[in-house]
Amino acid sequence: MADLEQREQSPALDSPPPGPTQTGRAVSIARLLHHECGLLLQLYKEKESFLSSYSPDGGRMVSPSPVPQEEASGEQRVERLHAALRQCLGLLHSVLLKEEDEWGEQEEDYETLKKNVRHRLEHLLLSTRGLLEGPDTTLEVTPDHQGTEEPDGAGGLFGLKVWTYRVLLELHHWADHAAETLHVFHTERGGAAVL
Repeated sequence: MADLEQREQSPALDSPPPGPTQTGRAVSIARLLHHECGLLLQLYKEKESFLSSYSPDGGRMVSPSPVPQEEASGEQRVERLHAALRQCLGLLHSVLLKEEDEWGEQEEDYETLKKNVRHRLEHLLLSTRGLLEGPDTTLEVTPDHQGTEEPDGAGGLFGLKVWTYRVLLELHHWADHAAETLHVFHTERGGAAVL
């Protein structure tokens, strides 16, 4: 019943673009990733109740090379997005390792959703690579750990929890950005508008 209500509230998740296009599938994957990142963030905030009143400071943790959005071609925007998603995957891998080292297996729903987000993010990386690869372009799909900040240990468990929260916020942000960027790219390539 709850699943049905949730689907009625977010029809865009269940309505992939018409036709089996690569860009349409990438948009659908990005939207599903954004939805799952939102659920993961919500579960984490429920688990760590102090976060309800916490507002993280600092800027973005993920910062791909800047390309002015208005000057960039669709391919350049997707390539920049791909680089950001690789950094997100690197951060997520770090979270998975640090949480497992510190707490072992956690609540089943949280663990399952973290793994789903990781797999969905990997799938989105493969999809964006498929959109851009050509004879002159080769894109990596492995996690990018360069430039990703990690907790220094000085903050103890609290620092790790805050850092994990920031990573989940970053994943949610970039999943939303992916859905928007890929939707624009899809329509630029002549795909049907995705609602």
